[in-house]
Amino acid sequence: MVKDGKKIYEDRSDEVVQHLKQERVDAMIVVGGDGTQSIAHGMSQKGIKVVGIPKTIDNDLNGTEFTIGFYTAVTTAVEALDKLHTTAESHHRIMVVEVMGRNAGWIALFAGLGGDADVILLPEVPFDLNKVGAYLNDLYHSRKKYSIVVVAEGAKPVGGEVTISKIIEDSPEKIRLGGIGHRVAEELEKITGRESRAIVLGHLLRGGAPEGFDRILASRFGVAAVKAVMEGKFDTMVAYRNDNVELVPLETGAGKNRFISADSEFLQTARHRGICLGN
Repeated sequence: MVKDGKKIYEDRSDEVVQHLKQERVDAMIVVGGDGTQSIAHGMSQKGIKVVGIPKTIDNDLNGTEFTIGFYTAVTTAVEALDKLHTTAESHHRIMVVEVMGRNAGWIALFAGLGGDADVILLPEVPFDLNKVGAYLNDLYHSRKKYSIVVVAEGAKPVGGEVTISKIIEDSPEKIRLGGIGHRVAEELEKITGRESRAIVLGHLLRGGAPEGFDRILASRFGVAAVKAVMEGKFDTMVAYRNDNVELVPLETGAGKNRFISADSEFLQTARHRGICLGN
């Protein structure tokens, strides 16, 4: 509804519950990220039988190691990075690639590892561009005349804030991030004295045909969710853990993010490969 020129989002869950009962819906399997799982858990508290399936390209849903869509997004990003190596090398440029990742940097980390990036900047690790610039200069003078930098949209400098592209007051997600890639490219050009260009992959990562792992993961999640319904195990979410698909309480992923921890094996792999993380 609209009031005083602004959209007001009402809680109409009771109406939804009523309609589901009228239509004699026995159970629901809900597919989505932390917001979807949060709504599903709320519906469960109102008596609806629900099982959740985690799906978000950001891979930031608590309770599961991987979500449907993540690996496809990473594959798309890696393919873009592979192409950028050619032009970056031929022109001796610094290419800064901005990818999605508002709160967690899983896409940036995996794309950077798979796409042979020199620098990966994440929301979990505040960066110092002077250190990044010094690292790239050392790289340039020692063995490599071009550089690839991957930055998550939610990355921020030490003591600084995220880069906001715009604010939409009547939206459920008012703050829209964007622009960190161009900001990083401009600063690195000043620091290093070398030409830097920014590329924003953005919503390109959200489309396309799913790659193999995602297809298999979706099948495994689907089978596990149907099995949970048949066995009456509701208010649960299927989750990928240690190469197994198991059930966790639905509230585990309800409105909760999973971040890259300081001791993450993937983060340590990046460090041991000599990739700069900005700190």
